[in-house]
Amino acid sequence: MTQPKLHSASHAAGQLSVLFTVCLAGMIMPLNFVSGAVATPAIARELGGSAQALSWITNAFMLTFGCFLMAAGALADEFGRKKVFICGVAGFGLLSLLQSFSTSLLAIDLLRGVQGILAAAALAGGSAALAQEFDGPARTRAFSLLGTSFGVGLAFGPFVAGLLIAHFGWRSVFLSSTVIALLSLLTGAWRMQESRNPDAAGIDWPGTLSFTAMLALLTWALMDIPQYGMQSPQVLGMLGGAALLLALFITVELRVKHPMLDLSLFRFPRFIGVQALPLATGFCFVVLLVILPMQFIGIAGLSEQQAGLMMMALSLPMLAVPLMAAWLTRWLSAGVLCTSGLVLAALGLWWLSVAVRAQDLNQMILPMLLIGLGTGLPWGLMDGLSVSVVPKERAGMATGIFSTTRVAGEGISLATVGALLAAFMHGGLTAHFSGINVAQASQRLATGDLFQARRLLPDASVSQLQQIYGASLHHLLLCLVAITLASAVVVLFAMAGKETAPGTAAVQKDLSP
Repeated sequence: MTQPKLHSASHAAGQLSVLFTVCLAGMIMPLNFVSGAVATPAIARELGGSAQALSWITNAFMLTFGCFLMAAGALADEFGRKKVFICGVAGFGLLSLLQSFSTSLLAIDLLRGVQGILAAAALAGGSAALAQEFDGPARTRAFSLLGTSFGVGLAFGPFVAGLLIAHFGWRSVFLSSTVIALLSLLTGAWRMQESRNPDAAGIDWPGTLSFTAMLALLTWALMDIPQYGMQSPQVLGMLGGAALLLALFITVELRVKHPMLDLSLFRFPRFIGVQALPLATGFCFVVLLVILPMQFIGIAGLSEQQAGLMMMALSLPMLAVPLMAAWLTRWLSAGVLCTSGLVLAALGLWWLSVAVRAQDLNQMILPMLLIGLGTGLPWGLMDGLSVSVVPKERAGMATGIFSTTRVAGEGISLATVGALLAAFMHGGLTAHFSGINVAQASQRLATGDLFQARRLLPDASVSQLQQIYGASLHHLLLCLVAITLASAVVVLFAMAGKETAPGTAAVQKDLSP
């Protein structure tokens, strides 16, 4: 009797250590993302660089992260989940270390791009390893904790980054990711059981390359709009190229035997509704993690530490509301909860736009809390929904599509919002100033670089530029309100009814604790 009990206890301890390791690795990714946004003004002060080059600090990471998630999942299935996870986390930590010693903005941008690929490997390998370690309701709880770890990274990332920058400089932000990655590898990675998919068919290279090139061209085009204009040959050429690559990708996926994206899943209306959720949260929440720190630090003149404290109002609800959302599914349908959350987030965005226009930082706290509260409802449900709305045997593919939609959508939303904000800035500046420097000044102001914008426009006062920034951000937030409400309508109608796809009842039941 003693030996089986010891074996059971040892197995449970191994599962917990693996869960802790994967959750710790999962926390690094949002922490690294939001920390990079908070560190951008400090990096700009030391290394300089154009507005577009500075925006790649966040966009390069998100772009490659989203592009390679499904390919990383295929690699994990073929070569081993443990191996891909360890390589991803180790490489992620090494590149963070290199970023902390970088002396040029170009080097940081390139390292961030490669780091996104390794983040995809860590997430895909870690998620697949968890799926092998746990079964049934225990698996659902494990993935809920992984989602909570993302929330912890989002909630405390801005504050931790501000604290580190204030006392040790911006390089310590990247060094902290190295330390966490090392801890993740030491705590339980060695206790993972190696596993592979014996039926793995390898990577769909034509699909992967066409999808990656399409997403890269689209993101690059959106980022070039502020500098060259929507009608420029360069932007139109990249948008046209992205459209052609999208058509090529669809053609490839319809013809290959083992596609990276099974387009037949889009026959399920509820599956389409679930894909709208990460796109909506990208526009109503994730973009604010980048824009607001730039406003607080570059425009309002707060320190990085003060900005981090302000951002806690937006991200703290992510620690509790996602868990509360799963509990509420006992009485309300997931579709109703997700729609209600998006409506609350839209209300918070409108309220925030009023406070921004009034340039009152204290008035921004309550709307930020409301946005975090509203976003937390779909955030806590959409991972489980991504597998519950398709047949059980298609759950792996559905998870890969959802993760790609989430991360790639966040990258596109960042590029789109950056282009819109710069356009509003340009309109506000041209109403008061003229000259060849207006376009460049609008880009600088859009990234929160008030000092460089005033240097380019010496006739402008600080208060005048702050008012133009406030009015532009006000208009942008109203656009985000419209996008969020439109997404809420899509989710409401797509997820109407209680039916689930065949074979998903057990998964749906596990969604509630």
